Amino acid sequence: MTDNYSIETLPYKIAVLCYLYDTDNRLLLLHRNKEPNRGNYSPIGGKLEAAMGESPHTCAIREIQEESGVLVLPNDIRLSGMLAETAFEGETHWLIFLYEVTRPIDVSEVTSMEIDEGSLEWVAVDNVESKNIPNTDREIIWPLVKQHRGGFFAVDIDCSKMPFTWEVKEEWKATDV
Repeated sequence: MTDNYSIETLPYKIAVLCYLYDTDNRLLLLHRNKEPNRGNYSPIGGKLEAAMGESPHTCAIREIQEESGVLVLPNDIRLSGMLAETAFEGETHWLIFLYEVTRPIDVSEVTSMEIDEGSLEWVAVDNVESKNIPNTDREIIWPLVKQHRGGFFAVDIDCSKMPFTWEVKEEWKATDV
C-alpha cells in the first residue's frame, strides 16, 4: 500500500451485503465479474441509493430482488451486522450493513443464476472459505457472520495499514437471547 493518499479525502460509500441461505444450509454467493472485488465471491448486495434517501433495509430488499429475483418482505430480513471499513484498497471508506434473510430460500425462487454482475452460486456454509473471497471477508467478516448467525455484530476494520486491524465494537449471539 502506498502513502500517496490522504485518508481524510477518501470518499465514503454506504452499502449492504445480504446473506441468503437455502434449506441445505448453503449460502448464495456472487462470483463477481465487476469491481469492486472482481473475480472474488461475495454475498449479493450493493450501494445505497443515498440521493433518493433509501434506507439500508429498503436497499437490502431491492438488491436481493435485483440480483437474485427473490422477493422478500420487510420482516423476512434482519440487520445482522454493521461494519466500517476505513481506506479499503486505499480508495474509499465503506459503511456496510449486513442483512440475513430469516427464512430459508427455495432454490426455485432464484430467477437466474447469471446476472450482469456475475454468476450466482449456492455454496455450502462450510466451503465458503475455500472460495476466492476478499481478505477482509476471509479473516474478519465471514467468521463473524458465522459466529453471529441469528445475532448481531458491529466491527471497525482499518485497511489504511498492513496488516489491517479490526475491532468488534458490539456483539450478541443468538444463544445470548
